[in-house]
Amino acid sequence: MVSAVAAELRAAGIDVVTVRDAGRRGSDDPPQLHFATEQQRVVMTANIADFARLHAAWMRQGQTHAGIIFVPQQHFGVGETIRRLLRLATSLDPADMIDRVEYLTSWD
Repeated sequence: MVSAVAAELRAAGIDVVTVRDAGRRGSDDPPQLHFATEQQRVVMTANIADFARLHAAWMRQGQTHAGIIFVPQQHFGVGETIRRLLRLATSLDPADMIDRVEYLTSWD
């Protein structure tokens, strides 16, 4: 599903890098968020519990990240996921996403 979503978002002109593209498969969550932050990229994840805790810890420590989008695992099909991500991407610019957490379920 990830590769299909990434391909469609790229076709729509959105700059997307997957963990596979970046050679980061299997990395722990904190290094993933650090990498995304260094690259000024929003993280999209189904790992809601862990990244919610990580986000809260970063906010307590005064650290900044480029944003996190939570996508409940197997909640949407590929087409619906793409539709919602496109709506989010066209509604919020990168500056709006700084230190922000968005749930894809809110973007219908």
